[in-house]
Amino acid sequence: MVKSSKSEKSDRRQVIDDIRRKQKRADQRQGMAIVGVCVVVALIIVGAALYPKVRETVNDQKWKGKSVAEIGAKASVCGDITEKEATGNQEHVPEGQQVTYTESPVAYGAHWNVGGVAPAPIGDRFYTEDSRPELEQLVHNLEHGYTILWYDTTAGDDSAEVSAMRAIAKVMDANDTNQRLKFKVAPWTKADEKEVGKSFPKGQHIAFTHWRVDRDTQKQYGSWQYCSEVSGAALEKFMAKYPFTDAPEPYAY
Repeated sequence: MVKSSKSEKSDRRQVIDDIRRKQKRADQRQGMAIVGVCVVVALIIVGAALYPKVRETVNDQKWKGKSVAEIGAKASVCGDITEKEATGNQEHVPEGQQVTYTESPVAYGAHWNVGGVAPAPIGDRFYTEDSRPELEQLVHNLEHGYTILWYDTTAGDDSAEVSAMRAIAKVMDANDTNQRLKFKVAPWTKADEKEVGKSFPKGQHIAFTHWRVDRDTQKQYGSWQYCSEVSGAALEKFMAKYPFTDAPEPYAY
């Protein structure tokens, strides 16, 4: 039996409606998939932004309430202390003039002398590569009895090491009620290595430096101790051996 024209139109309409419904469902599924992908991407972006902060918080909690000696690795990760005759006491150069230092990291030498600038303020205990003062400023701190904990780029890229150094700086600052804990943490950068012409000894990523005067002979000495990891225990011993009072200008700030 031959279908009527009306019946054929109805069938075609049904087919078209079916196609439209299928297309609509496909479009909806595609839209949901796109939304899902966008949500996942957004979560990844937010997570990536928050992860360093969360990791920093977790690492910081590890050292909360600890003394300096309890922060970081054991003192055995550090080598022997070395000394070298030093020069530079009262050797001031104009602000902005760059001094060529020869040790990695620096422990003594000529430096800037600018109130509020060189030496750098005692309250600034921890520096990143972006916030660190010029070496010519920090050398003036050394002349005034500071011990500086320097860290290279390897340690600077290690969040656990950075957390330990930041914790030491915080404890030092909290316990320094009379400005006698002269201490700073500062990065020793690739640019510093290039300028000096040498890096830390192989496998060593932390260094303590101090500038002292032998009161009997009046000779000046730079002192170094290198470590493979941060060690608050070694630092405490180093600062006991080299108190701020043995510096060329111990009572200046």
